[in-house]
Amino acid sequence: MFEKLIIQKTLRVPASTGAAGDGAPVARQLDAALLDVGFSASSALLEHIGGLAPAPAMDLAATVVSAVRELVGDHVQHNAYFIGFPDDVPDTIEFWTDRLRAAVLTDGGTTTDAYLRDVATSGGVNLLDLPGYGTYQHTYADLVAAHDELLATAGDRVTVLGLGETAEVEAARLYLALAGSATPHGEADLAILSELAVACLDDVQPTEIPVRENRAVLNGVRLVLGRPLVAVDTTTDVLRLACHVSGGDVSLGAPTRFRAFPRRERRILLAALNEVVGANQDKLADVVRHAERWKRLGERLHPHEYDQWPHAREVFTVARGERRVRTLAGRAEAAIRTGAVGSATSVLAAAPGLLLRSADRLLRLASATEQRVVLDAVAGALGSASGRVLFSLREHVDNRLTPASARMYVNRSRSAWVGPDRRPPLPAGLVAEVSARLDAEISARLPESPRPLVVDPAVLDVALPLSGKAAEGGFAVLPRGSRASVSGELLRFFTYWRQTSRRTDYDLSALLLDDEFRTAGHVSWTNYRHEGVAYSGDVTDATNGATEFIDVPLTLPGHYVVPQVYIYAGESFDEVAESMFGYQTRTREQQGTPFDARTVRARSQLRGQGRVALPVVFARGEQGWQAVWLHLYLRGMPSFNRVEDNTFTTADRVRALVQRRHLTMSYLVDRWRARAEVTMWDGRLPQEPVTFIGIEAPEGLPDGSETYTLDRLSELIPE
Repeated sequence: MFEKLIIQKTLRVPASTGAAGDGAPVARQLDAALLDVGFSASSALLEHIGGLAPAPAMDLAATVVSAVRELVGDHVQHNAYFIGFPDDVPDTIEFWTDRLRAAVLTDGGTTTDAYLRDVATSGGVNLLDLPGYGTYQHTYADLVAAHDELLATAGDRVTVLGLGETAEVEAARLYLALAGSATPHGEADLAILSELAVACLDDVQPTEIPVRENRAVLNGVRLVLGRPLVAVDTTTDVLRLACHVSGGDVSLGAPTRFRAFPRRERRILLAALNEVVGANQDKLADVVRHAERWKRLGERLHPHEYDQWPHAREVFTVARGERRVRTLAGRAEAAIRTGAVGSATSVLAAAPGLLLRSADRLLRLASATEQRVVLDAVAGALGSASGRVLFSLREHVDNRLTPASARMYVNRSRSAWVGPDRRPPLPAGLVAEVSARLDAEISARLPESPRPLVVDPAVLDVALPLSGKAAEGGFAVLPRGSRASVSGELLRFFTYWRQTSRRTDYDLSALLLDDEFRTAGHVSWTNYRHEGVAYSGDVTDATNGATEFIDVPLTLPGHYVVPQVYIYAGESFDEVAESMFGYQTRTREQQGTPFDARTVRARSQLRGQGRVALPVVFARGEQGWQAVWLHLYLRGMPSFNRVEDNTFTTADRVRALVQRRHLTMSYLVDRWRARAEVTMWDGRLPQEPVTFIGIEAPEGLPDGSETYTLDRLSELIPE
């Protein structure tokens, strides 16, 4: 049931329990089929399939191929509007003029090219009315026939698939890893967790569930199935649960329309509230922050009908404003307004996480005497805060020695706002002291490694995965701020979308910036070419799916290439049936169709709020080109969004994120050097069991080795 999901999530193929036999021919066919999409089966996997009877071997092979094709975006046909792309892309105005000429001749009229060119550039023509504009004029088979076969090179991607245990064991392992994660998940992983929670309900459960959103997902299953709730210790835990089972936002970032709850569920929710508040009246302070949601939920739970749970009724009394409860944040804010920073610090000390998140502001407002009070309180809170909060503060103070070029705010939906940074820098001495204390606490929390650590240098520039919300689902997708080397001579990025019910027009564009983040040009449906960068053509309807490409020669003189996906008309990124972004790299001699799975380096889903997506920026540095992951969405306009209208706002966001110093795996590895033997991976297999940390696990590690690859890096973040 979960075989395909496990393969896509872990790059491990669950072992089949099918009958034994001679599956060697199937294994050979699978190996060849995988190479066609940039994958390879490990020797253990080939041996396993070769030992199965033909029928189960074929079933497993079909599942594997289907899973990896979906993973890299090869499960759909990627057609290009211009059949010869990247060659034979016409001049933009000449193409518009040609389409306008076709319209005039169709109606029996006559005109001159000069007149048509003037009309085309005046903006007075609706391009969608022109014959052949925006719709494919050839089939995908025609496109394939027009291109030579891709020439394989040593630089093509080959991702190795390993052999796992049975699907049941792998599913249970993935469930425990997701449920017990110390970092929040994105929407895709929360959906996976929900599915696995049903299947693993009677299996071993995680000893701890640190992330409250995960608790809500697990308790959602338990509530519906009538099982006891677990790990409910705040009123907000109950609110998240009610939002989740109502199909709402478990992070409470967006309003939820609560469904009707059967009496059995109402009793469970109210009993949980009663127990939480009865044990600690201070928990009522959490209600104030979400008062409106609580009032709406009260209309569904009918707390007045249950006299046996008086503390639950208190929650709704507070929500309606009939009883006033002061929150810690409110008390601290009142103290700050009177200039009593020391008193505010004492109040916040009761909530270590809140204190650490407020540390910058407190240090800026504190007098010289009060700064020592704040520093001592921060030091005292470090041992009680989560590891994720410690890492976040460490990254924050590392960026506070000088003013930022711009201050960017990114919410849980990956929407971004930029404003000026008016904060004065923190003194270097304060930054050094806070950083040293954080380093010591983080180092102390890292587990002892019983084996030497072998680290792939490629993983060092991956930003610490402190939240799954800072990334999208997909293949080889890295957290926001991560950098990945881009090799080859040609960079080709693409977007694919398929509309659900109404005509939807997405436009792939590229903004080109110089070393000062000034606009150096753009390529889009309004400008097909710029200094060798080429656009594949505008597709304006995606009933059967549509793809647009942009080709970038890596000899481009600019410093930054910013791919963007604009919604010109139709459904949002959350409404379409499917949408994705990815990039490929090739040499000039490789030829091939515009899309070839073997050249795909990364593929990301596009699922976010906003009408403009900024998945990644390609930056040229001293070491060559790098992909810097953004995972941002801009609000944009309801329709008719274009790259020309967003050059300044896009450049501001790109600059703010590229110039920010992100905490990466390099920092974590440095902390480990004092606790374990750490060596860099040089391509040679070790002779003894090791703990390997990298983008992908190499084949042939000694038995007893443990691997932490992209799907498991978050497990390295201590609680």
